[in-house]
Amino acid sequence: MPGQSDKVTIKIPRPLYNRIGKLIEESGYNSVTDFVVYVLRDIASVHNRAEDEVYSEEELQRVKEHLHRLGYL
Repeated sequence: MPGQSDKVTIKIPRPLYNRIGKLIEESGYNSVTDFVVYVLRDIASVHNRAEDEVYSEEELQRVKEHLHRLGYL
């Protein structure tokens, strides 16, 4: 559609946003948004794989680390 942006806004609780901000300090990410987009792309790519596909130990560890940093594990 003409004039429509290729980006959208997703709302998250402010305490989570602040917590992520502290997690990414000195991590190389420029912003909370950059980090969240990276994590969401990573998670989405995992779900796009065939169910019978085997994940490498490195891939599993990377996803677990992201989830842990976000407070899910």
